Amino acid sequence: MEPRRGGGRRTAIILGAVAAVVIGAGTAGAATFLGGGDDKPVANQGQSSPQPAAAGAGSKSTGGSPAGGVPGPAEGITLSATGDIVMGMAPNGLPPNAGKGFFDPVKKYLAADFQMGNLEQVLTDDTGVGKCSADSAGKTCFAFRTPPGYVQNLTDAGFKMMNMANNHAYDFGEVGYKNSQKALDGAGIKYTGWPGDISIGEAKGVKIAVIGFASYKWSNLCSDLDAAEKIVKEAATKADMVVVQVHMGAEGSDKTHAKNETEMFLGENRCNPVAFSHRVVDAGADLVIGHGPHVMRAMEFYKGRLIAYSLGNFAGYKALSTGGTVGIGGVLKVTLLGDGTWKGGLLTPTYMASPGLPQPDPKKQAIPFVSNLTKQDFPSTGAKIAEDGTITAPAA
Repeated sequence: MEPRRGGGRRTAIILGAVAAVVIGAGTAGAATFLGGGDDKPVANQGQSSPQPAAAGAGSKSTGGSPAGGVPGPAEGITLSATGDIVMGMAPNGLPPNAGKGFFDPVKKYLAADFQMGNLEQVLTDDTGVGKCSADSAGKTCFAFRTPPGYVQNLTDAGFKMMNMANNHAYDFGEVGYKNSQKALDGAGIKYTGWPGDISIGEAKGVKIAVIGFASYKWSNLCSDLDAAEKIVKEAATKADMVVVQVHMGAEGSDKTHAKNETEMFLGENRCNPVAFSHRVVDAGADLVIGHGPHVMRAMEFYKGRLIAYSLGNFAGYKALSTGGTVGIGGVLKVTLLGDGTWKGGLLTPTYMASPGLPQPDPKKQAIPFVSNLTKQDFPSTGAKIAEDGTITAPAA
């Protein structure tokens, strides 16, 4: 495994933010594309910029244990991540009993020291403001929300950090965005994604910085590589390891390949997944988690760090298509030492059972699906994925 890059801080992890999306559920008329961060929600945003009290302002990391060794336990810490999560489509597409037990079938696979997910919806009551017109709603434009109380399902499942850098976080305007923050704050769940936001979590004495990127004015921009490099370097001074969550890549059942080129969708710049991911790892990210395309994509090791270019769709109750490749998902669980050094990983296959409930996949479709894409897209640097889902780095 390649030695730690210079800078004295702990490595960062990037999970390719290409979350699986229902075909066409993208962002027709979604958000102001690549705009500046105009009016920042008053609610707390994160660590390096004014943020909700619940997100906590972590103190600057000294780069390890007092003795200068690797922080945390010798066996490392486990981190899990998923692709897109939509728990319902209010007002008429909500699960019974407020979704109680929504994640129970997959809860044991999610369990980790630090559990993350991509919140591809808003936690709010109707704000009276939405991105979809009456004519386009549910046809060419999709806005996802559940009542704020559905945050309890995330708590019950064990989530500790939610990414809000995606095309649906602002479906119900600034008020809806703030309401999502308020609901997560009330549940004690941290979140990330706002421009300049570095959210700091902790597991077994290891400080973990998480930064969310996407293509919208309410997120750090995955198209601005210089700015991405800058914030990741800043995060590396505040924590022992850095995780990048990124919503990137074009959407659709046929958008399964990760390419080293800018991807467009409905006129939006969905970034260059490979260039972005490599740049943030160069800057100090230890893990990159991708989502956005609504399909799973390849996994690559770059400088000893894992990049999961897209984890696809995880849950999409009456919101996301469940058939074919868009219905295939998985839980990624990695074990890292306290300085971000790779120790091991596992991909547990899941699928969305109609009308979009997360379930363990008895066919284990995700394993050969991601393995084959990895061999095609990254023949020399791709992750090795065994039949049981075990993930290892390629031979040096």
